[in-house]
Amino acid sequence: MSATPATPARPGGPARSRWLALGVIAAGTLMIILDGSIVTVALPAMQSDLDFTPTGLSWVVNAYLIAFGSLLLLAGRLGDLLGRKRMFLAGTGVFTAASLLAGLAGSPAVLLAARFLQGVGSAMAAAVGLGILVTLFTDPRERARAIGVFSFTGAAGASIGQVLGGVLTDVLDWHWIFFINLPIGAAVLALALPALPADRGLGLRAGADAWGALLITAGLMLGIYGVVSIEAHGVGSWQAAGTIVAGLALVAAFVVRQARARTPLMPLRILRSRAVVGANVTQILTLAAMFAFQVLAALYMQQVLGYGALETGLAMLPAAVMIGAVSLGASARLAARFGERRVLLAGLVLLAGALGYLARVPVQGAYVPDLLPVMLLVSGGGLVLPALAGLGMSAASEEDAGLASGLFNTTQQIGMALGVAVLSTLAASRADSLAGSGSSPAAALTGGYRLAFAVGSGLIGAAFLVALFVLRRPAAPTPQPTREAPATTVTAA
Repeated sequence: MSATPATPARPGGPARSRWLALGVIAAGTLMIILDGSIVTVALPAMQSDLDFTPTGLSWVVNAYLIAFGSLLLLAGRLGDLLGRKRMFLAGTGVFTAASLLAGLAGSPAVLLAARFLQGVGSAMAAAVGLGILVTLFTDPRERARAIGVFSFTGAAGASIGQVLGGVLTDVLDWHWIFFINLPIGAAVLALALPALPADRGLGLRAGADAWGALLITAGLMLGIYGVVSIEAHGVGSWQAAGTIVAGLALVAAFVVRQARARTPLMPLRILRSRAVVGANVTQILTLAAMFAFQVLAALYMQQVLGYGALETGLAMLPAAVMIGAVSLGASARLAARFGERRVLLAGLVLLAGALGYLARVPVQGAYVPDLLPVMLLVSGGGLVLPALAGLGMSAASEEDAGLASGLFNTTQQIGMALGVAVLSTLAASRADSLAGSGSSPAAALTGGYRLAFAVGSGLIGAAFLVALFVLRRPAAPTPQPTREAPATTVTAA
């Protein structure tokens, strides 16, 4: 199937339709991100109810992460070829059905299979979300506002998930953390049908590279599997290192094939943009630190300070509120005035300060002097996340919007997985060393977390340097189209 010329519509379509479509995409993204964090607080209940082994329990998270992270790039390109609206609807449907299966699971095998299917559906829906937005919002100011809303849903979903997971698990049981997705998924599907713009896609002939699809999917699966196994085997283990190297070799083979294939799955022209490459590398480093902060700060509060699951979620809530307030209220205006690169650099300075401050947490810490300033400083994420999304999508043409969105989401997941695996392992290793030297359990754990937070601050510093030198020429704002759109224009519904 190939696309046929279509009568170009006014860029972005009617304003009401565009903002309704943004609401639908944001709701779908919120559901996906919320599901990723809501599971973490319910893991002990799942282990007790289904008789998970400690090793098997980690796969409740890993099964989802491997499917999600490895399929984003492929799903994004398939959205360009088959239609981004179709991909979003299909992914939301798969995710919702898998949530029902997970909620009904009565054995570890069924729950793990359902979590893998949830990851597949999440990849299909999430991969094309940004691609749809950049084709709807062509005005620079409106696009910045839309990306700010989109970024806010990610931060809100992560924090709301921790609070909601604690409430549902304590008041009802862990099954309801999956059942809650059913009404949300049904509402998103019902609204997406009329709200999202209809697009026909380029057709499979424009990128029907089966071998390329196999190489990139297998390579990312192996690489992410190797990353998540670091926590079990250690940073220097040959099992984790060998798997990661094998995954990287397959990804390299994929890149070589794309340079030679007649109809490449991923046209390499997308990597010619300094903004795209720099934004994705910066994102890996930044989210490695930010997501590890979210996980390790929660563990510090629970294991050292004695907080419960609900208390931990509430303690983390100011961070989400601050990120949301900045991303919705200030990021778009600041980007329009100073440029996305300068906004990104300012946000990275705040984040480095937050993790640097956290690297001095005491054993007998108090929330207001030791943790609340950190929750306020991470408001820098409200500047960083929208700026990265804007830069990462800055060179996306109409036909590559889904691919650029999939690439951006893939590096996001790689950064999150890498950060948690490496920094958690460093923290555990340091804690074991301190315990062996005679430190109390609380002091040993605190020492491990301090090291992890210090390394996280260093990762933010490295991200700052990449943004400073690789992105030294700010990307020019995307102008309003003044000529007819290409043959594959996405028309308003």
